[in-house]
Amino acid sequence: MNIESIYKKYLENPIIETDSRKAGKGSIFFALKGDKFNGNQFAKQALDSGAAYCIVDEDPGFLDDRIIKVEDSLSTLQQLAKYHREQFNIPFIAVTGSNGKTTTKELIHVVLSSTYITYTTIGNLNNHIGIPLTILRVGKDAQMAIIEMGANHQKEIEGYCEYTLPTHGLITNCGKAHLEGFGGVEGVKKGKGELYDYMRANKGTVFMYADYDYLKDMSKGIQDIITYGSQDGEIRGESTLTDGMLAIKMTKGMSNETINTQLVGEYNLPNVLAAISIGKYFNVPEEKIVEAIESYTPTNSRSQMIRKGNNEIILDAYNANPSSMRVAIENFSKMPSKNKVVLLGGMMELGAESLAEHAALIALLRQHSWSHVVLVGKDFISPPSEYLHFNDVAEAQQWYRQQRFDNSTILIKGSRSMQMEKVLE
Repeated sequence: MNIESIYKKYLENPIIETDSRKAGKGSIFFALKGDKFNGNQFAKQALDSGAAYCIVDEDPGFLDDRIIKVEDSLSTLQQLAKYHREQFNIPFIAVTGSNGKTTTKELIHVVLSSTYITYTTIGNLNNHIGIPLTILRVGKDAQMAIIEMGANHQKEIEGYCEYTLPTHGLITNCGKAHLEGFGGVEGVKKGKGELYDYMRANKGTVFMYADYDYLKDMSKGIQDIITYGSQDGEIRGESTLTDGMLAIKMTKGMSNETINTQLVGEYNLPNVLAAISIGKYFNVPEEKIVEAIESYTPTNSRSQMIRKGNNEIILDAYNANPSSMRVAIENFSKMPSKNKVVLLGGMMELGAESLAEHAALIALLRQHSWSHVVLVGKDFISPPSEYLHFNDVAEAQQWYRQQRFDNSTILIKGSRSMQMEKVLE
């Protein structure tokens, strides 16, 4: 069965599921395969749950008119997403980068959705499965779409662009993330730069943080570039901290002098300016831009401020890499609290650079004064340090429960696999 025929069935049953337990009436179940699962084995379960059709790439072992056999279920899902994408003539904004892409995406969404019907990536469904699912959730009423693209190796962003077909693009930054897969920082730039390559080849529009010279170099040859930054750009703003929260004094491009956010850390300045820049570009009224940004509250353990009793907890445990760890520590050091507690989990996917990068973090911690420093995970075992170390988050949680913190500010950060948020459970 060709994509056009599958698309007709999708229009009749516009709910796409890859989990047979969630398949129900009006859905199409795609049987995907991974290292530890094979969706083909759950086709009958999906049909019994009410799925209208099942897309499989292996013989399910039974006959049913609702089974559609294809060569590769994942490829078919991506082709279907592309076909759906081609039905729209609206802005599709792609967002990628080493740090801050999810927060940036969320800020752009709240700004644009104040004026337009806007669809965006849910959570961080930003990979080869999540992106096509996101595209297929874009409704006929859409006026804007924002697609977040994550990547841990080269050619990944290039592949996403083939079925996302972005008209606008934004790279937040290129830092020390997924070094093992990208092969170093230059590999990160090349991999993230694949979005710029697509924009260059397809005459798209790029929103660029002008403070980063490397983004200027990477974007050469792109005709339509909208800039923002603290020192340069069409939209400019300077960061300050108010009770630990980011406030932005606008210096160019906005009549409002100050925007008070609910984001922790000056490192969120580029993320906010990106949303302002895109809002202005698409003619969102300034008062709606300001209201949207000031009302936005981060969730999902991303720069999230939690107040428990008379303690303040900065929960930034969704992900971590050397770049984001450094700015989080440096920002935390500037906060006015006298009793500062740092709990850091190990950083993943650093390959041969892991030992040096964890050692560099310890050296950075030594430059500041803290009430307590707790390091969690095997990556912090060597080199040894004077700081408290636990093998896993369960041990750290036990220690945390035994403390009686009072008027303290606590930073909790680590890679996703460390699940540092469990310290608070």
